[in-house]
Amino acid sequence: MNKEIRLRKNREFQTVYRRGKNFWNRNFTIFIRPTNRKKVKFGVSVTKKFGKANKRNLIKRRIKEIIRLNVCDLGLGYEMVILPKKNTLEIDYIELERSLLRLINFALKKVLN
Repeated sequence: MNKEIRLRKNREFQTVYRRGKNFWNRNFTIFIRPTNRKKVKFGVSVTKKFGKANKRNLIKRRIKEIIRLNVCDLGLGYEMVILPKKNTLEIDYIELERSLLRLINFALKKVLN
């Protein structure tokens, strides 16, 4: 993911957690906050409950790749933090992508409309 579309500072994450709405499904929890800017920003947060760093980094890489490939289809004007759940380690990439994009589209319809 490009630096322009990433949440990078703790302050940015905390703002989305506090002011955003949360949505979830079996595999993910997302916090989304509409903004009046013409930008999209994403952040991924994985807890240590996932295990060692290699497992946490694997799931982060997969989520970032899904976002990178689909960012042009997801619209503008919001910030989002994605929190994967533990069972995402056993899911293959295609199912992971389908689940995440479905949840993001559902959240965008609820928040931005």
